[in-house]
Amino acid sequence: MQSFRPAFFILLVSTLLLGSCTGYQKLLKSGDVNKKYEAAVQYYDKGDFFKAGTLLEDLIPLLKGRPEAEKAQFYFANTNYRQRNYVLSAYYFKSFADTYPNSTYAEEATFLHSKSLFRDSPEFELDQTNTYSALESIQDFLNRYPTSQFRPEAENMSQELQKKLENKAFQSAKLYYNIRYYQSAVTAFNSFQQQYPSSAYNEEAAFLKLNAQYDLAKESVPEKQRERYLEVLSFYQFFIDNYPQSRNLKAAETMYTTSREEIAKIKPTDTAAK
Repeated sequence: MQSFRPAFFILLVSTLLLGSCTGYQKLLKSGDVNKKYEAAVQYYDKGDFFKAGTLLEDLIPLLKGRPEAEKAQFYFANTNYRQRNYVLSAYYFKSFADTYPNSTYAEEATFLHSKSLFRDSPEFELDQTNTYSALESIQDFLNRYPTSQFRPEAENMSQELQKKLENKAFQSAKLYYNIRYYQSAVTAFNSFQQQYPSSAYNEEAAFLKLNAQYDLAKESVPEKQRERYLEVLSFYQFFIDNYPQSRNLKAAETMYTTSREEIAKIKPTDTAAK
């Protein structure tokens, strides 16, 4: 008899699952709005967001004007969020907040709209348009609900996105340096230092800017070399003033010394500006 127990168990589970699926399929085809709504809420409470969302999507047009419509729309937006459909959840949470600005769910919906955009923010290597949209949305949320229980999490999301943009800016400047676009690298590192004065990348940015300027000066036409070597001296002074213990100090000093020697070789008559 024992040999039949596993087969019996599998048959029992299969029967229960089939019955469950059959019941769900009947609900999908049902025209009973009340029964369908109750089932959707039950699925939602159990964490079955796929089934809940499918039922709610059918129900929402049928619930217009009824008290259940508000809850149904919030739940539907959240089923998309819970299934990681962040583009859709962002859209539906915003739609909900616009439709029900005085709802008890309005604050949470506005927060989850921002969180959906946050979740949809791409890796730093990609275009960051969505990241800027998420930051704007988070700031709007913080302005609208300054004492919200979600404020700490919203602030953490904002900081994480800012760090992503900071990393993006630094890596973009570094890429210019690596592909030997030295003038563009200097401009990008300048912009980075101004935009992120407290960044952990600033020491490396200052050194790479100095190095890029030095390489630019070396490769310049004679008419521009003196001016560009003088910039090397300026960048070097900034570097040693701010990072006197840097592990790159010796390399920086070598560039400084070489630049002074090159400037001394250039006659003033050769410095006509272009």
